[in-house]
Amino acid sequence: MTSESDRQKELEHRERLLREREVELRLREMETNLHTTDAAFHQTVKHQPENSQKPWMQKVILGGKLFALGVVTLVAVRIAAALAGFIIVAALGWMSYKLFLESKKTNS
Repeated sequence: MTSESDRQKELEHRERLLREREVELRLREMETNLHTTDAAFHQTVKHQPENSQKPWMQKVILGGKLFALGVVTLVAVRIAAALAGFIIVAALGWMSYKLFLESKKTNS
């Protein structure tokens, strides 16, 4: 019995070695296939429209827009401040009229 089980183990060992060699051989074949088939190299070029402006010109335009936005904001703040002052003065005048002048007229 031991000789038959030894023979069986020997056969299994040989089969395992054979499978390992086959796997190694297949891996080597795959590796050589990877290295032999080089992909074609394509040089890429950035697309630039024909009528595109120069980069510094775009920065100048952007700076001009930012300056214009600042001027518009400054003008809007000045107008809002003047309008707020007018509203405050009008409200104080109306309240003064209601408190001091109108009450005296009703008592007389």
